[in-house]
Amino acid sequence: MTLRTDTLVEADSDRWFRRYAVSAAPRRRLLVLPHAGGSAGYFHSWGTAFDRDTEVLVARYPGRHERLTDPCIESMEELADHVTAALLPFLDVPVSVFGHSMGASVAYEVALRLESRHAVRPAALHVSSRKAPHRLTPRTLHTESDDALIAEVRRLGGTNDALLDDPDLREIVLPAIRADFTVVGTYGPRPETPVGCPVHAYIGDRDPSTTPEDMAAWADVAPEGFDLTVLPGGHFYLTEQHAPLLGTIARQLATTG
Repeated sequence: MTLRTDTLVEADSDRWFRRYAVSAAPRRRLLVLPHAGGSAGYFHSWGTAFDRDTEVLVARYPGRHERLTDPCIESMEELADHVTAALLPFLDVPVSVFGHSMGASVAYEVALRLESRHAVRPAALHVSSRKAPHRLTPRTLHTESDDALIAEVRRLGGTNDALLDDPDLREIVLPAIRADFTVVGTYGPRPETPVGCPVHAYIGDRDPSTTPEDMAAWADVAPEGFDLTVLPGGHFYLTEQHAPLLGTIARQLATTG
């Protein structure tokens, strides 16, 4: 199998991923896909949280931080296409994919594209705080006022209030937030298309938008194996449960080679 790794894709990879390179050649990689309104910076601590054999890539979505001037993306299909193309140069070792909230849906779509278009199965799919693809329902929040959008971001947590309170900063971050909520609101439900790798699901026990039962439905697309981890916390349980979550992921990564 020959993967496309020309200059364009390599340039896209530099733009799309913050890479936490290890000192020696990695034995495995973990791709991390942030939530709606999120950025690579939220997952900075993950870059050095695993062993020296694991290289971490964190997605840089357009319209924020280093990519502030890049046009935002408003469809799941386009977002997953770009992430998949940028990932191609990194498939020389087993790759696991982790996505939180919106990122979980992106991770699922990337896994499907790797299999169907490139005959590559991820080592594992890790999904956090997001309903299974066939359980999703369209939402219209992205069409509502700025105040309604900000209220939902505050309800879920995970975003620095200073960004939302300061009018100038809010003006900078709102386009990316609205674009991401457009991605979320216009995606789903999807057919129960299975992935060819194990699926590991995670949820906070006080999540206001997703329940453990919602996460358990990911088993319907996981014929190669499924497990669910419920941790204390809300939608952003992964902040307060940082060590237990990363410990669990590290043990699972260690089985990939």
